[in-house]
Order: sequence, then structure tokens, then C-alpha cells
Amino acid sequence: MPTVVKTRIVKIGNSQGIRIPRLLLEQTNLTSEVELEVHPDQIIVRAMRQPRSTWDAAFQEMASQGDDKLLDEDTAPPTDWEADEWDW
Repeated sequence: MPTVVKTRIVKIGNSQGIRIPRLLLEQTNLTSEVELEVHPDQIIVRAMRQPRSTWDAAFQEMASQGDDKLLDEDTAPPTDWEADEWDW
């Protein structure tokens, strides 16, 4: 059963905000930065997602399906510098 806590909207400077009880912060592992998502009659607060956090899994899936080849591999042969300096 989810934890439900009643709180009030309070004035914070020229804005308004809510105080989130420690219990809820501990249960959700929320830290200093969060995302707010607006829906009719609700605001969803969630931990910030790290940019590109899912790329590693996507690249592994692409590699397992053989879909990770260079698109322009056959268009131009590598230069001597590229052949010597880059380790593919």
C-alpha cells in the first residue's frame, strides 16, 4: 500500500511550494534535483533522469542484432592518419 501524507502549499518568497517529509524522501531516494511532470489535477515528482542513461543497454542490443555497423564505412577509405591513430 502506498504511503500517503497530507501537506500544505506554503509561500516561499514570491513562489509557493510544498515541504516533503523525510520519510517520503528516504522511500523514494529523491535528492537535490527532481523532474516535475504536469497532468490534469496532479504533479508527478521524480528523480532526475541522467541524460543518455539508457544508451549503454541500447548499444548492447544493437550489437547483439548486428545493427552497430558504421553507416558510411564504404564511402571513403581511411587516411593514413586515421589508420595509424584510431583503434577500432
